[in-house]
Amino acid sequence: MFNMNKILLLAALTMFMTSGCSKTWSGVKHDSKKAWNSSKKAVHNATD
Repeated sequence: MFNMNKILLLAALTMFMTSGCSKTWSGVKHDSKKAWNSSKKAVHNATD
């Protein structure tokens, strides 16, 4: 019985964290892509 409550609590916390962080994760992916593209441009310009 105690293990079942622990599993349910863990599942509820996981669902809460993933739903709350989904927009944050999208922001991280967007920023990473923007930084990658800037780095690519800088390397391309430096090698020209």
